[in-house]
Amino acid sequence: MPPRPLALTIGDPSGIGPEIAIAAWQRRGREDVPAFYLLADPLLVKARASTLGHALDIAVISPGEALGAFATALPVVALENAFIDTPGHPDAANAAGTVEAIERAVADVRAGHADALVTNPIAKKPLYDAGFRYPGHTEFLGHLAELDAGRPVRPVMMLAGPELRAVPVTIHIALSQVPQSLTVDLIVETAAITAADLRARFGIARPRLAVAGLNPHAGEGGAMGTEDEAIVRPAVEELVRRGIDARGPLPADTMFHAQARATYDAAICMYHDQGLIPAKALAFDETVNVTLGLPFIRTSPDHGTAFDIAGKGVARPDSLLAALRLARRMADAMASAT
Repeated sequence: MPPRPLALTIGDPSGIGPEIAIAAWQRRGREDVPAFYLLADPLLVKARASTLGHALDIAVISPGEALGAFATALPVVALENAFIDTPGHPDAANAAGTVEAIERAVADVRAGHADALVTNPIAKKPLYDAGFRYPGHTEFLGHLAELDAGRPVRPVMMLAGPELRAVPVTIHIALSQVPQSLTVDLIVETAAITAADLRARFGIARPRLAVAGLNPHAGEGGAMGTEDEAIVRPAVEELVRRGIDARGPLPADTMFHAQARATYDAAICMYHDQGLIPAKALAFDETVNVTLGLPFIRTSPDHGTAFDIAGKGVARPDSLLAALRLARRMADAMASAT
């Protein structure tokens, strides 16, 4: 089956999503830009292009027409909900369209109209103000996946860059809550999902996982905390028992230099900053947020809505381009494996 386009959501329209989508499309021809279509309000896209001084050709299309239009016009699948164009000033009035774009993009991927989902950043507050009841983007995608699959779905965050793939076991919780939140089962589930998706979607036949310890020096045999011996080590032993190439707990301060990174395919980290700091320090503009564990491919730029620069013409599409390219590679890896 020939490749299908990627479905790109607009994100919060008051952020930089519209302009980096435009900028990514404008680089086609001179850079590797996979074919995509944008789920958005065409009038807003046209208005934002005008604000930035771009002459932009837009083709309002159905998903099946995206490949034919991509070379000469930015393909846009029109949303039913219109947007107000207020760069830098988020508005709850745009929430319905923001959510609609996500729902329709997921539906397109599940129906086979697109090979993968790429999402531009959203802001939580305007969604909450409009009654959105999910903690964030990933949790909403998990809900949509569960509706489609009819079973529980566990989304797992991965930060994937050219030099490091990092997966945090716990994510958006206070550091003080991490020790009591870690369990053997949570680490095993997170690492097993990571290994499965590295095989299926990254084409790595036998993924190698490096599992970080929680405490300095991975606890130093219990001298600096008991969690590594009581929780992390048994989790690694269970992973090995399941046939997964995992080792740890490893001291996190020696896991991320070049020689160490060459020995594994993904780092399983115990908390948010343990994994995201090295990932972003190594390749801030090229790192991609990937959601593992979903029944479809989802990538996203590793930055926020950037309301402070929206509409000023200075937003760079580098991370979005990286997200589009990675989604294309993941889709191709899955296709070649079937």
